[in-house]
Amino acid sequence: MINRVVLTVHQLNDYVRVLLARDPLLQKVSVRGEISNFKHHSSGHMYFSLKDEQARIQCVWFKQKRTGAVFPVKDGMQMIATGNVSLYTRDGQYQLYVEDMEHDGQGDLHLKFEELKKKLREEGLFNDEYKKPLPLLPKKIAVITSHTGAAVRDIIRVITQRNPYVSLLVIPVAVQGQNAAEQIARAIEYANTRNDLDLIITGRGGGSIEELWAFNEEITARTIFRSHLPVISAVGHETDFTIADFVADVRASTPSNAGELAVPESINLLSMVKGMQKSLLNAMDFNINRKHHSLELLVNHYVFQTPRLLVDQHSQYLDLLIQRMNYAVESHYKHAREHMSQLVSTLQALSPLNVLARGYAIPFNEGLTKPIRSIHQLTPKQRIRLLLQDGQAVCTVDEADDASHYAEDNIRRKSYGK
Repeated sequence: MINRVVLTVHQLNDYVRVLLARDPLLQKVSVRGEISNFKHHSSGHMYFSLKDEQARIQCVWFKQKRTGAVFPVKDGMQMIATGNVSLYTRDGQYQLYVEDMEHDGQGDLHLKFEELKKKLREEGLFNDEYKKPLPLLPKKIAVITSHTGAAVRDIIRVITQRNPYVSLLVIPVAVQGQNAAEQIARAIEYANTRNDLDLIITGRGGGSIEELWAFNEEITARTIFRSHLPVISAVGHETDFTIADFVADVRASTPSNAGELAVPESINLLSMVKGMQKSLLNAMDFNINRKHHSLELLVNHYVFQTPRLLVDQHSQYLDLLIQRMNYAVESHYKHAREHMSQLVSTLQALSPLNVLARGYAIPFNEGLTKPIRSIHQLTPKQRIRLLLQDGQAVCTVDEADDASHYAEDNIRRKSYGK
């Protein structure tokens, strides 16, 4: 039996750590990459990854290793980190223990990115009020990207699988390098001149900030904002963000996700239509049954079974109304007659004819235009008329005496028969 060495996991990891520590290149190495998954721990230590197009490495920058002022570190910054490489024996993962860090030349792009982002946000290009809704059922979609990249294949594959009835127009453009932004902008403007398009998808696969820079150019952003067609921005992977993502009507996390957002699955649409059809048929059946039930109630109603009864009921009700009307008329007439009697009695009590009936006379001037109320209205030889109960008499005044008490005594004696 061949002798073999059996190590524990800790022993193996520690052995590899020692091997790494013996390599002089790894004790003072500088690594260029893009910061991602940055975390500033409450202990003061910084944990992050450095990545490029093909790989990434975990990094840690201990608080005690940082001397002097430290510039802000954020995801997306292109940095050159210097330190030593060792193995973290607990996890069996090698990582870069950073001692110093500086901006890479590409860090200027990140600063430009933030400056343009701030400028366009202040102008309102990111506001939700300008976001156009995506069409529910687009018939034709323009795909603006590289015709050789994986992004266009992913978009075509997803859209075709979800709805094979949607047409696609691929407008090939350069997605990185010189003049890429101008090509993308011209393609978007061209798509807006066509009447057969409902939606635009533009984007590319992931990459470094330099490779994605065409979608961070101001000309790209403003062209997307001016587009009357809705635009889906599908740039990079889930953690990649560009200026185009903020300006576009919808941001897709990946090109495949853009295809999912652009069109609903046809099978879901068919299922929805069938569900609506079933609901419509159920509603029609329910309505017909309800109407049929109402019709049966009407057919079996007593009005149609004994129509004479309805006529008799209305006739009886008419008799009741006539009776009420007659009573109201009689009551009103009786009340009016009683009121008239009261008025007649009052007039008779006030009538001067009643006074004449008791033996009195009323003197008037000869023309009967003015009653004589005082002896001072009389002159000797004046002709006057006396109005009696049954007529009038013409008299001549011989004398007018202001002895009213004699007249009262005479009247009193006549009244008591003395």
